[in-house]
Amino acid sequence: MKHAIYQMDIIPGDPPANKEKVADWLNSTMKEERPDTVVLPEMWTTGYTLPNLESVAEKNGEPITGFLQKLAYLHDVNIIGGSFANKKDDRFYNTSIIIDRNGEVVYRYDKIHLVPMLDEPAYLTGGKDKVKVFELDGVKVGIIICFDLRFPELTRSLALNGAKIVYVVAEWPTARKNHWKSLLIARAIENQIYIVACNRVGEYDSIEFAGNSMVIDPWGNCLKTGSDAEVETVVETLDISTVAKFRKDVPIFSCRVPDLY
Repeated sequence: MKHAIYQMDIIPGDPPANKEKVADWLNSTMKEERPDTVVLPEMWTTGYTLPNLESVAEKNGEPITGFLQKLAYLHDVNIIGGSFANKKDDRFYNTSIIIDRNGEVVYRYDKIHLVPMLDEPAYLTGGKDKVKVFELDGVKVGIIICFDLRFPELTRSLALNGAKIVYVVAEWPTARKNHWKSLLIARAIENQIYIVACNRVGEYDSIEFAGNSMVIDPWGNCLKTGSDAEVETVVETLDISTVAKFRKDVPIFSCRVPDLY
């Protein structure tokens, strides 16, 4: 299962310009790499221009959903649609959307854990639905968003429900870059899953973002890592069959005693 991660810079508060960037990137990436799945970062349509949400947020997931559906169908590719500011019922959410290669929406997720360090709780509403596993090309996968990474129960829930890959989409700052790397590796090891993480680069409102988009195998090996600051495409092919091997070699799930936790 070949993945291409778009480690992009984001034009603040300009959805049309960012959509154009993504469309151009996907067009060239599909010609050069032919991935099965592409991954975008958190809040990629606007960046963290939270005070301007009324004018820049999507409305009930549109028009961004239709935009990604057309791209997925055109290029015959699964799209992990990062996340975007989304207005629903007069509240704003940080929403992720997953589109399969047929252009069908297979999963939506509203970020549960809002990050105080970027003022999300002042502008956004946290998601109320539990994370769920979904399938892409017959593989069970899941997704979390940025600050969710700090709550191991979330990823463990996905692993217990059969996820072989968990996607992490983020705008993670350079100031906590070591946490990003360490937590991603920990989530992969403790759940014996692939982690595919997409982070942005660039700077906004005096905050520098860390890049270091990563692909980590179930043993905790970093198969591919993006740079600190460059816009780039991180490409890696995952052998999903190795998940069963790692779980056989170190059978943590059969050794769990959750009644005592």
